[in-house]
Amino acid sequence: MTITASEATNPLKHTDRFFIGGRWVTPSSDSTIKVIDSMTEQVYLTVAEAQAPDIDRAVAAAKEAFDHGPWPRLTPAERATYLRALGAEVNKRTEDIIQMWPRESGVTAAFAATGGPGAQGIFNYYAGLGDTFEWETPVNSPRGFGLVVKEPVGVVGAIVPWNTPMSLISMKVAPAMIAGCTVVLKTSPEAPGEGYLIAEAAEAIGLPPGVLNVVCADREVSELLVRDPRVDKVTFTGSTAAGRRIASICGERIARVTLELGGKSAAVILDDADIETAANALAAAECLVSGQVCASLTRIVVSRSRHDAMVEALSAAFSKVKVGDPFDPSVQMGPLAAERQRTRVEGYIAKGIEIGATLATGGGRPKDLEKGWYVEPTVFGNVDNSSVIAQEEIFGPVLSVIAATDEADAVRIANDTIFGLHGAVFTNDNDRAREVAGQMRTGNIGHNGFKTDFTMGFGGFKQSGIGREGGVQGLMPFLESKAMLLDGPTSAYNDHQF
Repeated sequence: MTITASEATNPLKHTDRFFIGGRWVTPSSDSTIKVIDSMTEQVYLTVAEAQAPDIDRAVAAAKEAFDHGPWPRLTPAERATYLRALGAEVNKRTEDIIQMWPRESGVTAAFAATGGPGAQGIFNYYAGLGDTFEWETPVNSPRGFGLVVKEPVGVVGAIVPWNTPMSLISMKVAPAMIAGCTVVLKTSPEAPGEGYLIAEAAEAIGLPPGVLNVVCADREVSELLVRDPRVDKVTFTGSTAAGRRIASICGERIARVTLELGGKSAAVILDDADIETAANALAAAECLVSGQVCASLTRIVVSRSRHDAMVEALSAAFSKVKVGDPFDPSVQMGPLAAERQRTRVEGYIAKGIEIGATLATGGGRPKDLEKGWYVEPTVFGNVDNSSVIAQEEIFGPVLSVIAATDEADAVRIANDTIFGLHGAVFTNDNDRAREVAGQMRTGNIGHNGFKTDFTMGFGGFKQSGIGREGGVQGLMPFLESKAMLLDGPTSAYNDHQF
């Protein structure tokens, strides 16, 4: 595939409307949201902004589809057919994703090219579970013939952020749909395009009305989705601050909730690891999505005797990174998603300088880029782990190198955070990697790099979230378990041997 920037035209058909109940409906007001191109600082898309009546209408459509529509009553295998078709239809729109995602979030076009195939892979994975997952289990109970049945949790409110919208939409919608749930998808004001795209895909494949409903709203109106008693479950990816708010609201009404939140993940560099190799791996990973990734390895913990060498190696690796137009194939890192995001990142860089950390490279804006929300990849050395740049999520390409006295101290530093989303251990010894990984209080650990496998389940310890997304673990939150005790086996189990 040849990746080039086409004229910044809108590839979507119905951005002035919402997809509700299987139709493109007129909004309740003329409120709109302007999506700013992260490269040019010009308006790229204008989409309808949902108000309270629009959220109400979307929830009502999802509730109607769940209570009275065919979707929960189809077999998992029948639902799987729709999932495969939806994934294939999204993948057909890969070129549109390539044009939208860099402008919304600042990713390189080369990385954006993974959006369509990645989404199709997720939908196909969950379609596969339609055939292989044990939807009901017979039990030889002393109280009778037992069945443990997995049933859909109901109406799902899915709220996604702006950094990797297509993959996050897929990670929520696919398991919810195969479970038999209906969904109200609330997209981010900064990156609503992928939500419209999957709505168009749902329409194209003839998805039953109300199974997937798509709206775009800002935080205040979005909270109505979380509060609505007709919404049985909320699944949210975003900041820990917003996650706390959502968790408290769901707690008030005992709604089911899955939260994938922020991180301040540590890479622990053991003394046998090669410094230059580790630095190159860390720098390359941090350039993905311009460092706007919750799982970024932003705290680099290394023995004090090797601290300066690590700072030097990271600085050398970052200084080679070409920042610029994400449609230029030679560029390794594009802009940040929004002006306020760059302001946030620059604010943390200023705090790092103020507290006395050593600014080794970066810290400013690329001098040759007058337009766009660009920032230089930045490395701080001599960072105190209790400092603000080591404790708070920056969500930009800023690395902090922290010195440890020994391996035990490195693990202590890695765990000294309210977060626990991701981590890494750099060592040539597999056994040592397993031992240290077992001591780190985090939901995901990579060996010698930034590594995740969503088929294994992704999520965090501590304030990095509740529950898991991906894999079989990512299906379970969309299911309720029902125990049935019957006087005898049903016809499906007449020949079953206990």
